[in-house]
Amino acid sequence: MTGFDIVRDLPAALHDREAAWTYVRGFAAHWGVPLGPGDGTSATDLDAAETALGVTLPTALREAYALFGRRPDLHTNLHGLLAPEDFYLHAGGVVFREENQGVATWGVLVTDMDAADPPVRMSVDDGPWEPWYDTFSVACLEILLTESTQAEEVCDHRDLDDGDDDLGRSFTRVPLPVPDDGVSFYAGPGVLLCDDGAMLSVRARDPEALDRFRDAHPGDWLNG
Repeated sequence: MTGFDIVRDLPAALHDREAAWTYVRGFAAHWGVPLGPGDGTSATDLDAAETALGVTLPTALREAYALFGRRPDLHTNLHGLLAPEDFYLHAGGVVFREENQGVATWGVLVTDMDAADPPVRMSVDDGPWEPWYDTFSVACLEILLTESTQAEEVCDHRDLDDGDDDLGRSFTRVPLPVPDDGVSFYAGPGVLLCDDGAMLSVRARDPEALDRFRDAHPGDWLNG
């Protein structure tokens, strides 16, 4: 098989860190701009973050940042992946991502730093860390898909309505584990959908695919 497929290529990426980074590369090339040498965070910047925090960053975190840390179109459209110099300690964890209104943060516990691909935790309103994803690499895949549906171009959003109950019948479910926040993804010809339980977001490969989707699923689209 050749090319990239959002659904077909995901299962391998959930169980193998290198396959996860291959998935990120494939998504970038197929749905946007291919990754290039200048799109990763430098080892110098990551080393400086380790020195400032007094921790050794996990291998998966370093690999992810070295791959696409400087590609905000892939990770910072709604919520923000922090630059290494902005990492900080919170309740025994290193925070690497913040919700756009400051309500939630995502991080890795200092006690998990010795794992190559450690779990990612989520803290809401400065509360205790709660489980989010079992590995950093899989968390990156969720971030990739979520943030890609929030880009300024070829994306749109509206509230979910009763007519959206059949998304699973009309589109293929993207087999990403669903965390407690309940975000689900679906794929169809030229579109990626994000259902967060309250809002439907769509990312299209081109304006024509976006127009076709909005015509087939009418509603009060934000950008339509």
